[in-house]
Amino acid sequence: PPGRKVLIVYAHQEPKSLNGSLKRVAVEELSKQGCSVTVSDLYAMQFEPRATRNDIVGCLHNSEEFNYGVETWEAYKRGGLSSDLIEEQKKVQEADLLIFQFPLYWFSMPAIMKGWMDRVLVQGFAYEFPNCYDSGLLKNKLALFSFTTGGSREMYAKGGISGDIRYLLWPMQHGIMHFCGVKVLAPHICFAPEYVSEEKRKEMLTAWAQRLKTLWKEEPINCSPEWYFK
Repeated sequence: PPGRKVLIVYAHQEPKSLNGSLKRVAVEELSKQGCSVTVSDLYAMQFEPRATRNDIVGCLHNSEEFNYGVETWEAYKRGGLSSDLIEEQKKVQEADLLIFQFPLYWFSMPAIMKGWMDRVLVQGFAYEFPNCYDSGLLKNKLALFSFTTGGSREMYAKGGISGDIRYLLWPMQHGIMHFCGVKVLAPHICFAPEYVSEEKRKEMLTAWAQRLKTLWKEEPINCSPEWYFK
């Protein structure tokens, strides 16, 4: 609906790729609905994936022994995180919906996107013990993981060689997003685009555009382990 804000965190090196096209379709479709859409194109930004001392501006809380979690938490509270992190946190803060668009690497997200999670979702900003899961600090936001796979749908079936695709979503959807209080919409998965016809790839883009038309009416998935492991 008009006025909704969407952040697309996008990790692919090639704009002409299917991931690039999926990202473009999302920008077009959501903008057409009157949403305001921001894209963090991680490779184009040369986003730093490593969690280091450079993420803290100024003095350390404990200069004797470096603890990244403690230092970023303290830095967040005093406004002392590096500018690239503040920038991303501002985008997350404003967004009603986060879309993560990426190719699946080794049953997970690419390192540059995992680095975004590691560095952006700091304690104090995204969660604060005991405020996690349903009471995580990013509640009232939605997230959606949209990704492509190398393996076919059959390989990622319950009895398939790779196991149910839902198993892989547990660390991403539950361990990161739900942990921070975010509600998760069903993932959007394009299976093995490299091995299908141009025609089929076009259908994948059309299906994504169609889904985006009614996305705001969707109910989040049930956040329990049963959804992943039943």
